[in-house]
Amino acid sequence: MTTGERMEKVSLADKFAHITEHWRPRVVAELNGQEVKLVKVLGEFTWHHHEHEDELFLVHTGSLRIEFRDRTVTLGPGEMLVVPRGVEHRPVADAEVSMLLFEPAGVRNTGNVHDDVLTAPQGVKI
Repeated sequence: MTTGERMEKVSLADKFAHITEHWRPRVVAELNGQEVKLVKVLGEFTWHHHEHEDELFLVHTGSLRIEFRDRTVTLGPGEMLVVPRGVEHRPVADAEVSMLLFEPAGVRNTGNVHDDVLTAPQGVKI
């Protein structure tokens, strides 16, 4: 921690209240080369994988399906799933979901795919 940085608690409810766009993760904290991101999602995301990074999804509110080519995992509030690097997946939310993502800094949300609509700017903080 550098001079001037302070340890302060973060209210997830307050941070989520400021997020108005879907599929646009916002960095809420950084630690050990990792970013903790908050995101609201709705609808189907693109099929993708992350070549070098594992990805952790932790649902705060709502119900999220993570589709794989051979199965689907459904997550509810307080449930999480780690998708290992290289595994193709697609998050789907039939109603709005608020969730936390834990990823190495600089990971593109669409992984190996560039999508003009869904690929979000990196490192945007809230």
